[in-house]
Amino acid sequence: MAKTEKYQNRIELLQGTLDMLILEALRWGSMHGYGIAQGIRFKSDEVLQVETGSLYPALHRLERQGWVKSKWGQTESNQRAKFYEITKKGKEHHSAEQERWQRMVQAIGAVMGTARTAE
Repeated sequence: MAKTEKYQNRIELLQGTLDMLILEALRWGSMHGYGIAQGIRFKSDEVLQVETGSLYPALHRLERQGWVKSKWGQTESNQRAKFYEITKKGKEHHSAEQERWQRMVQAIGAVMGTARTAE
């Protein structure tokens, strides 16, 4: 596998993980971008920081996929902002991704557990 291919695969994995986190956040309710980033940060106990340079391209990508929809509204501080909401198609995709994520976590855990007992 060429070095470029490895890099492209890594980016897809990161995007997929970010997409899954955004969809999870939107399951909590309609939110603007800042609220999504704050929700992920809070729920991850400040471990996950979603930068705006990653968040907004991901939201636009999810909207093109039909997994989220958006509309303009007012924030609590009277600022105009775009609010995002998960669609039925997005919920279905999120569910499938959650199952895939759980399988991956179990597989990595099995490998890591095997590695520790071999020491």
